[in-house]
Amino acid sequence: MSAAAIILAAGMGTRMRSPRPKVMHPLGGRPMIRHLLAATQARFGRVVVVVGPDMPELEAAVAPHEVAVQRERLGTAHAALAAMPLLGGHAGDVAVLYGDNPLITEATMGRLLAARAEADLVLLAMRPADPARYGRVITRTDGMVERIVEWAEADEAERAVGLCNAGVVCAGAQDLARWLAAVRNDNAKGEYYLGDVVALARAEGRRVGFVEAPEAELRGINSKAELAIAEAELQAAMRAAALDAGVTMTAPETVFLCHDTRLGADVVVEPHVVFGPGVSVEAGAVIRAFSHLESCVVKREAIIGPYARLRPGTVVEARAHVGNFVELKATTLGEDAKANHLAYLGDASIGAGANIGAGTITCNYDGVHKHRTEIGADAFIGSNTALVAPVTVGARALVGAGSVITSSVPDDALAIARGRQTVFGGRGFKGKKGASRSDDHGAQGRGSPDRPAAPKEQI
Repeated sequence: MSAAAIILAAGMGTRMRSPRPKVMHPLGGRPMIRHLLAATQARFGRVVVVVGPDMPELEAAVAPHEVAVQRERLGTAHAALAAMPLLGGHAGDVAVLYGDNPLITEATMGRLLAARAEADLVLLAMRPADPARYGRVITRTDGMVERIVEWAEADEAERAVGLCNAGVVCAGAQDLARWLAAVRNDNAKGEYYLGDVVALARAEGRRVGFVEAPEAELRGINSKAELAIAEAELQAAMRAAALDAGVTMTAPETVFLCHDTRLGADVVVEPHVVFGPGVSVEAGAVIRAFSHLESCVVKREAIIGPYARLRPGTVVEARAHVGNFVELKATTLGEDAKANHLAYLGDASIGAGANIGAGTITCNYDGVHKHRTEIGADAFIGSNTALVAPVTVGARALVGAGSVITSSVPDDALAIARGRQTVFGGRGFKGKKGASRSDDHGAQGRGSPDRPAAPKEQI
């Protein structure tokens, strides 16, 4: 019989100081609830998420998993009990997890389920560097759990115990349902606590075991400060995995990865690079310093940056170059093509071997709709060119610097679209001896003994 999981996610997280549900705060580029779901659905055949009332954003984020609504927030046991009707008829194991413990791994969940063979109820426990006010797990000589003691009720010897309760429990469905229904709220807050099922199980003479996991997996996230700590730990783990896979990072502590970043072998990532969601970089590519990539593909041996921005929908083909202060959006830059500096290329297809000059922009937005620019293979776009989409520049075409291209350019053609230069002799700067340019600059257009005003028709 496959196991089921209940994830408690109804809390608003007042210590987050945010109207967003606590478990929707991002970690590694996705809501923390999505991290937990990814690990949970790999081990559990069925998942029910307990949400609070009026949380449509959270309900959408956990779809297609079933949702139970805790109408009143009366504690963790009360929340778990709200999910049990959806598991009616389920005869296997049920684990109760917390949405604000997002980094529990699939492996740890597997050990939790395996431990059920030796105990009627199993906990997850940890040994945090600072046990602080965690509940202590008091064990027997046979290694089973005797009881959980909350910090406020623990004596000096019990507070010295380093093994702490992480809150997660796993038991057979029928046992868990009975214990949840029996939990009382005779405590200072008048809430029903999930941890009380341990005492109920022990009162029946049941065996209660535990599985120990690292603090980094089991630490709860209840504030923005704790979210930042978890982010740092997750980033360190992702960087280590990338380095082990053959990625070169010259200053890994400055590189920020996303949960789904894919970096091939021998990719080089220079300092201060940020990867947003949905980035794939193939083998041998170089991402130079201070670049930002999101929802894009960088093919083998391409060079990105420094100071480049790749926005969603961008594909940089093999050996192409995207240089400093170049931004690409929904653009394909062909093999061996180059856009080496100071350009914006949006909604464009650029052929193999094309060269995009400094200051080039694709004018892709008319205020209502986006339009595409097509540039053929081996085309040359001169500096400071504006390509007013929709427009096509043919293969091997040449566009003169400073042009505003509004009509398509055929293959192998030269296009120049700029105002004709006019030169007026003797009208240059003729400042008085010893005068600075700033002294006379304000006189332009008004006339002076040394600089007469231009005729009206020449202004």
